[in-house]
Amino acid sequence: MGKTTILTDLDNTLLAWDEMDATHEIINWFTLLEASGIKVMILSNNSVDRVERVAKSTRIPFLAKARKPLGKNFKKALKELDSTPEETIMIGDQIMTDIFGGNRQNLYTIFVRPVKETDGLATKFNRFMERIILKRLSKKTKKWNGRIRFDRNT
Repeated sequence: MGKTTILTDLDNTLLAWDEMDATHEIINWFTLLEASGIKVMILSNNSVDRVERVAKSTRIPFLAKARKPLGKNFKKALKELDSTPEETIMIGDQIMTDIFGGNRQNLYTIFVRPVKETDGLATKFNRFMERIILKRLSKKTKKWNGRIRFDRNT
């Protein structure tokens, strides 16, 4: 069976962590996905107020305060969307939360570059750890050589 569901992080995946409103591009992307029969949900560790503001303008369901990488809300999202792990993609900008959490639930994961170069205070430690992980992956796994970039300017 193909992929029919997308779970996506919000901050620095869809829009900058310090932007409050969804862009026209995000709204159009969600509209296109919905028209194509793809189910989408925002799965964010941020507050209900923050996530709800964006979700309202996109009419996309959401789970805030998700506590990723813990599995409880990944499972809750799949149940609400009537989807299975085999049908689902998790998109996110953080290895420690989005990607690790999605992989633990056997989801297909897509690791994207952060929308903005800066991060909120809570994310800075995770970014530090990500750089260490990515450097080790690059050194140990030949298939990643040249495909992983460590600075945000390239």
